[in-house]
This record gives sequence, C-alpha cells and structure tokens, in this order.
Amino acid sequence: MKNFSRLASRLAVFSLLAATSACQSGCAYVRYFTPLNPSSKNAAPADHAVWDGLLKKYVDAQGMVNYQGFRQDSTTLNTYLKTLSDHLPADKWTPDERLAYWLNAYNAFTIQRVIRAYPVKSIKDLGGDKTLVNTVWDQKFINLDGDKLTLNDIEQRIIRKKFDDNRIHFALVCAAMSCPRLRNEAYVGSRLNAQLEDQANGFVNNPQKNQLTPPDQPKVSAIFNFYPGDFKKNGSTSVQELINRYATQKIKPDAQLGFLEYNWALNEQK
Repeated sequence: MKNFSRLASRLAVFSLLAATSACQSGCAYVRYFTPLNPSSKNAAPADHAVWDGLLKKYVDAQGMVNYQGFRQDSTTLNTYLKTLSDHLPADKWTPDERLAYWLNAYNAFTIQRVIRAYPVKSIKDLGGDKTLVNTVWDQKFINLDGDKLTLNDIEQRIIRKKFDDNRIHFALVCAAMSCPRLRNEAYVGSRLNAQLEDQANGFVNNPQKNQLTPPDQPKVSAIFNFYPGDFKKNGSTSVQELINRYATQKIKPDAQLGFLEYNWALNEQK
C-alpha cells in the first residue's frame, strides 16, 4: 500500500509537470484540476452599473482602453470591485447572472492590475514567464470576500469549469491587442446571450483578429489554438464550424487553419 501511494504521488506530480510544460503562457490553455466555487448564501445579484459607467467612459467602440482615465478614477473602480466581493454569486441567481458576474470580474480585475503598474507596454511585463507559477495571471491579487484568487482561477477554475459556453473566449479580455474587444458596457444576466452573440460576431469578422481568405487556408486568432476543445462544444464539431457560425466570409469546412501570432501589446487608446 505504501508503494502504491508513493507511485500515485509520483504520477500526480508527473501529470502536473506535463500539463504545465504543455501550457501556453498568459491567457493560453491551462488545465487546472480542481474547480472553484466562491459563493454566498443569499446575496442579491451584483449591481454592475458602476462598472458599466466606467466602461462607457474609458473604452471606445473598438474596445481600446483609456488606462490613464481608469487610473485617475481608480477609487470608483475599487468601489465596484468591493461590490463584487460583497455579492458573491448565490444559488438563487440565474446561470446568466452568475456568468455575467464572473466575466465582469475578470475584465475589471485585469484593468485594476494594469493601472496599478501603469504605464506599461504589455500586461505580460507584470509577471514572470512560468505558467502556473509567476505570470501575472497566477498572482493572487484578487480579493473576493476574503479569498485571494488569481485571474487564472477565475478563467480556468470557475468560468471554464462551470459554464459550458465557448463564447466566453470572445468576452474575456486580458488587456492585449489580440484579445477580443473590451465591451464598453457591463455584462448583465438579462441580456447576456445577445451580448455574447455580438461579441462572437465582432471577433470572428474582425480582419485584425481573423483573416478568413483564402477560405481553404485562413489565418485565424491563436485563441482558437489555445482552447481547441472548447470550440467543439455548443453544437460545433470543429473550429471551422464554429467560425462559420458567425463569419460573413465563410471558410471551407476542412480548411487548413493557420494561427496568427498573438500581439501582447497593451490594448490602449492612442
């Protein structure tokens, strides 16, 4: 039994190391083994009005961000983040209310992390290069009702584990030029499906994110390469099928996909 336990421990360590070595850095695919479920018993759905106002004020229609403005308005941003901490999702919330909460939380805490170090050329400059160890996405700076979380915790261990919707990858914004546009309104449960559909349409048809011609050899966002399994959900059997669900310029169902280099420069208004 002792030898079996020792073998099991070694296999667990080996699996973690293998998964880590296979990971991309930053927003790339990270397979976390244990889901998280920060929650409350009876909290009312969080009010995202303050975040909505900040987004309308400091994010333009293309999703470019006025980080200097956010920095000057950091007290207001921190007030909203305190609201999130005081209103963790409860079982009585609808699934869309819970997902809207976590999408807003990821994007808002990303803004907070950037403006704490601003000016900066890239969010990747705010941490090391060892995935699961010291990247900016692995830093425990997020305070939610006393729990210290990371951006990877929110994305990988909460959103991707609990919400079977590949459109999340068109809504999570990690402050880089190749990310989807930061929506200049807050996500809200009552309109979440329409908001996510709009994000998907905008991302897939943006020629700076996806070059869909020639249709047999398009070059698409590296996001589709970071999370290949996720895009074979929600009724899609392939990345190509998912792209064609939204694309005005269709690609061939068996198209050979090339992936654009990810631009990690800050998504900042100039």
